[in-house]
Amino acid sequence: MLKHCLLGLLLTATTFMSHAEEAQAANSTDAKTAYIIDNLYTFMRSGASTNYRLLGSVDAGTKLTLLSAEENGFIKIKDDKDREGWIETKFVTQTAGLHQQYQTLSSEMGTMQEKLRLAQIELPQLQEQNQKLTDQNQQLSEQITKLKSTLEIERTQKEAASSKEKRQLLTYGGAIAFLGLFFGIILTIVLSRRKRYEGWA
Repeated sequence: MLKHCLLGLLLTATTFMSHAEEAQAANSTDAKTAYIIDNLYTFMRSGASTNYRLLGSVDAGTKLTLLSAEENGFIKIKDDKDREGWIETKFVTQTAGLHQQYQTLSSEMGTMQEKLRLAQIELPQLQEQNQKLTDQNQQLSEQITKLKSTLEIERTQKEAASSKEKRQLLTYGGAIAFLGLFFGIILTIVLSRRKRYEGWA
């Protein structure tokens, strides 16, 4: 189980970059999503010109929502702090920067590490359950073997008893037939002598 989790973690880690590339491709198709380019920060102004007052700065890699088309080299945006203002278009890109990718991958890695931690916690319990099931299976197998042996002994005893009964019936039947024949002969002899004696008288 743990090996499977580790393998899943490695496979997921190897696909992080491909997910990031897919996210970049998806973001590039969303006309309202953009980012501040990496390695610098830029200023947000109240209008589409450097003549307008500064509202603050926007950090590199910040995710933006585009609110207007380009105007005089500026574009109106809303940053991750829900501030609205104008920044120079040259500092805006629709491709997620390294900072944004790092945050995404860090979040996914944290999720995977939590899953791995839970799997490590569950592993001993699963191993214990597996051992219990293995022991129960072995006990059931032993009980089945004993029952089969008992049934075989009972079957053998029944067959032996049946054979004994058949032999006894044959013996009794033969004895009865012999006795009947014997008594029949004796009776025939006795009757024949009696008739003979009566004839002499």
